[in-house]
Amino acid sequence: MQTILIAGAGKSSIHLIHYLLSHAARNKWRVIVADSDANAIAEKTSGNPFAEIAAIDITKTEQREPLVAKADIVVSLMPPNLHILLAQDCLKHKKNLITSSYITPEMKAMEKEVKEAGLMFMCEMGLDPGIDHMTANQIIHSIQRVAGIITSFKSYCGGLVAPEYDDNPWHYKFSWNPKNVVFAGKGGAKYLNQGKQVEVPYEKMFDSNKRIKVDGIGSFAYYPNRDSLNYLQQYDVPEIKTFLRATLRHPAFCKGWNALVALGLTSDDDEFEGTPNTYASWLKKKTGYHNGLTLKEYVAQKLKVLPDDRVLPMIEWLGILDENPLPDGKKSSALHLLDLLEDKWKMLPAEKDMVIMQHEVEYTHKERKIKLVSSMTLKGESRDFSAMSKTVGLPMGILARMVLNNKINVPTGVCIPNMPVVYRPVLTELKHHGISFREEVE
Repeated sequence: MQTILIAGAGKSSIHLIHYLLSHAARNKWRVIVADSDANAIAEKTSGNPFAEIAAIDITKTEQREPLVAKADIVVSLMPPNLHILLAQDCLKHKKNLITSSYITPEMKAMEKEVKEAGLMFMCEMGLDPGIDHMTANQIIHSIQRVAGIITSFKSYCGGLVAPEYDDNPWHYKFSWNPKNVVFAGKGGAKYLNQGKQVEVPYEKMFDSNKRIKVDGIGSFAYYPNRDSLNYLQQYDVPEIKTFLRATLRHPAFCKGWNALVALGLTSDDDEFEGTPNTYASWLKKKTGYHNGLTLKEYVAQKLKVLPDDRVLPMIEWLGILDENPLPDGKKSSALHLLDLLEDKWKMLPAEKDMVIMQHEVEYTHKERKIKLVSSMTLKGESRDFSAMSKTVGLPMGILARMVLNNKINVPTGVCIPNMPVVYRPVLTELKHHGISFREEVE
């Protein structure tokens, strides 16, 4: 009997767990799900006889390593900083590893040893990163096969609330790890535009009004996602002049988040005591409030906006201008904001999310300029069975099944899914689960 270790039973895990359990009887698999929250595991495994609950502290070697040792493959949905612990165990015990997170410098440093051991550490195997890499490289390779020269590549992805449940002024609700949303963009971003490298600091990340149109859905704002330049070599596009990976949000969201950044409320290098401080006193201390204006008037002045600007009711709706007490305990501004947003942006059980991904590729073929737009839109079934969980979890599960069943020639090293041997079969199966792209050529 083969054993799969799934590390993490959080928001994005349910489709991964259900997919692997749905194949467990036929393949005689044992699926161990490890997390610190036994209830979260139990909810997602629903008493399946092929599932095993492992309520552990993943940071404790004596609890984690024995599970890795008896697994045939490890699939990790843990926070990014914890993947390395599993990776070290996987290298020691010669196990293949799949994660949904970006390759960290620590993981990349293992490349030589992983390759020499003949192991696959497949990172960035979720939605974004993940499905974006697979579909992008499928497009790029198809253009290159006909000797097309790619000059521009732009990729956009957003986890959003479905339009029918969009009922707040931010046009946003959490469908995945809230902390990742609050801390998005902290490291700034880099991309290539018309042959020039562009660097965007965090303070400027959300102040652009650049937009794209998604056919049948509407107009969305976007901000650059991390360091796009990292992928120039992996995507193998030597002639390219513009290369951008970006995150989609509603235009109002970007305007509002830019205001929170300007007010210092997303800072993680400060500390504020909770009760007896209030949200209003926190805001006053962060902004240096010192005059006789109302707090709302002062915020407008600080942001250099008119009193009727739409960003003010957005901030007001969050409750930041109120005298309600902050939760107990010392926390950074970012974590106080996180506590507030987890309540304000929570999805109700019956509500649905929506995932949008769109690639825009410009290339020349036989002296003709061509623009290809490839797009995917997917709605979730409910808060728990979300589109985000489906698009993050299924690529990982499909690859794990194919590796265990010897259905692919397993690549070795610390890698991302940019190779045909991985993306062709995975994208083919994703279509059967309703995750497919529509292409238009101009």
